[in-house]
Amino acid sequence: MARVLLCGWFSFVHGEATAGDVLSLDAVRHRVQEAGIPHDVAWSPVMRPPGGVLLEEVDPADYSEVVFVCGPAHGDPVRWLHDRFPRSRRLAVNVTVIDPEDPAVAGFDAVLARDAPGLPPRTDLAVVPKPPEVPVVGVVLAEGQGEYGDRRRHRTVSAALTSWLGERDLSRVPLETRLDPRDWRLADNPAQSEALVRRLDAVVTTRLHGLVLALKHGVPALAVDPVAGGGKVSAQAAAWGWPAVVAADAAEPELLDTTLGWCLSEDGTRAAQRCAADAAERAPALLDRLLEMLTTPPDRAPSGRDVRTAEGAPANLDRDAQLEL
Repeated sequence: MARVLLCGWFSFVHGEATAGDVLSLDAVRHRVQEAGIPHDVAWSPVMRPPGGVLLEEVDPADYSEVVFVCGPAHGDPVRWLHDRFPRSRRLAVNVTVIDPEDPAVAGFDAVLARDAPGLPPRTDLAVVPKPPEVPVVGVVLAEGQGEYGDRRRHRTVSAALTSWLGERDLSRVPLETRLDPRDWRLADNPAQSEALVRRLDAVVTTRLHGLVLALKHGVPALAVDPVAGGGKVSAQAAAWGWPAVVAADAAEPELLDTTLGWCLSEDGTRAAQRCAADAAERAPALLDRLLEMLTTPPDRAPSGRDVRTAEGAPANLDRDAQLEL
């Protein structure tokens, strides 16, 4: 039986691949496969999956038909396709036709356009494939925090996390807790940040407030402390009783996989929801303690003395407040 080559803008070395392009390809590929028609998919070097073929390396004599899927039927790459496969029947599907006289369009034996001058538009094929369940994970990374001095491991931890995340089948949403009304990409106020966080399945963070905002809304958080020996991220996790915290020197793929897997499980979600309920009851105690101090005459230690408690902590650190946390 004749063999079909499926290609598109995702096939060219310098072409673009969008989610819509690949979804349209999947719709065509599944239908061709169901019909039992032998076929290959031509990819660019960047997009090629294991076992995939490259458009520039295939032998045109192997294919009786070439199907160009999605995108504009326009430009030098499409015209090159006609020159590359002169003996194959060339079809285009789910494409936009801007100029029917363009050689890129005229070179096809048949064009099934999604939109073209003088024709009613058709629904884009990206609607056909059913999407698989892919977790949506917010990523909140800290870069500064110079107050930790030579204990800082932010750069290496961020590199390890982003490399690991890039190899996992997740919908990754870069998040920033910084507010700036001058930048449309950032939230203007906390409510806008929280509106996004509470819609996530999980958060991966090296920021204290990435952890706090996630757990506040019952969203599990994989917290990686970027400070050697532990810093405020580990301390905050302890305050919440949250177990999914990884030390800076332990951020290895196997442990990260295990910890995120737990976060995305029913157990992880229930634990985050319990944390949210418990913290909402505990946190106001710190405000109560502050109000007590503001309305009670202070007991001042003699000036110039380093007064410490029996535990060795400076006397100006309120022990009652710490215990509330």
